[in-house]
Amino acid sequence: MTTPNSLSGSWDAVPLGRVAAPLREQVTDSIRQAIMDFSLQPGQRLVERELMERLGVSRTTIREAIRELSAEGLVTVVPQKGAIVAAPSLEDAIDLYEVRASLESLVVQRFVERATDEQVERLTGAVDYLESVTTATTAVRDVLRAKDRFYVVLIEGARSAALQQLLESIQARVQVLRATSLSESGRPLEVVRELRAIVDAVRRRDAHAASALCALHIRAASVTALAHLRAEA
Repeated sequence: MTTPNSLSGSWDAVPLGRVAAPLREQVTDSIRQAIMDFSLQPGQRLVERELMERLGVSRTTIREAIRELSAEGLVTVVPQKGAIVAAPSLEDAIDLYEVRASLESLVVQRFVERATDEQVERLTGAVDYLESVTTATTAVRDVLRAKDRFYVVLIEGARSAALQQLLESIQARVQVLRATSLSESGRPLEVVRELRAIVDAVRRRDAHAASALCALHIRAASVTALAHLRAEA
């Protein structure tokens, strides 16, 4: 995938309106979402002037947003070159997947312990929806969005603000790795099977099995993504 040199043609942003949220927060959210859905791609330069023009805000506001996104690990600021959309190194990716496996396993455990029967049914429905999407399209962006429904229900049922904050941070940083993994032929349907196994354990209220299956799912996802990074190294 060729990284664009300009925001024009890659990100259909519009100037931000003045709503209840602070303007800096609006700008940060807008850029973060563009990174998450690959409108802004790993390695792409974030030119302050272009961001100012496209979002209709000041240079100070852009710099504040860039600082926050840099702290989140979504943007890298390179001396003399400016900000670019971050791309995880192999070493970072290995660590991120290990953290993700442990964290998501704990989230699944809390879901089993705390979720209502209705939330368990919705989790099943989220996997059904993911399967319908994977059989209808090979567009990775669509598959990622469909899988995110699973996480929305999972986090809701786990009922932990601390775990939600941590998981959302990790998910943002591994988004490009998730896309790499899901782009592998046959992988999306494997994901459906793995998630169904997790949900089956959840329905039995078997926290240990569900947690272990979640860790296996994350490690299976890491194989393709890490192999891709090793090939590029």
